Amino acid sequence: YARTALAQADAGAQVVAPSGMMDGQVGAIRRALDGAGRDDVVVLAYAAKYASALYGPFREAVGVEIADGGDRKSYQQDFANRREALREARADVEQGADMVMVKPAMSYLDVVSDLRRELSVPLCAYHVSGEYAMVKAAAAHGWIDGTAVAVEQLTAVRRAGADFVLTYFARELAEVWSS
Repeated sequence: YARTALAQADAGAQVVAPSGMMDGQVGAIRRALDGAGRDDVVVLAYAAKYASALYGPFREAVGVEIADGGDRKSYQQDFANRREALREARADVEQGADMVMVKPAMSYLDVVSDLRRELSVPLCAYHVSGEYAMVKAAAAHGWIDGTAVAVEQLTAVRRAGADFVLTYFARELAEVWSS
């Protein structure tokens, strides 16, 4: 993890975001960056990355498969466990994370709110591919106004306490809001 983060920093990355949720990875990355004089590079920890079925569209698009039909439940958080997110986020901040993330966003607004109350670092929420795909599919059938629902969902994420939101709607909404 440390070598990858250093390579990313050397290539110009201002933020590195290790997504593996491996214990100790944030600390190893922070120490490596600081040791190389790269304390200007921000570490965004995937502190609360849930084992969610909402990652499906992304995995399908990039052809991700786990060998022998396994899953990620051994290192991603159980979606029924709310308390683990705070423990993981606190540990990441103690190890040097500059920001923390909740992923996915909509099903975990309670977690976003919990982390916002408990932590002082910037908080990100990731509105993932499945959340995007559900809105797009319903809009394609004429059941909803997709843009209005996207704005409503992303507003809810911010209202829950996220300082910023990563979303597949970014380009589309930037065009809507700039016109």
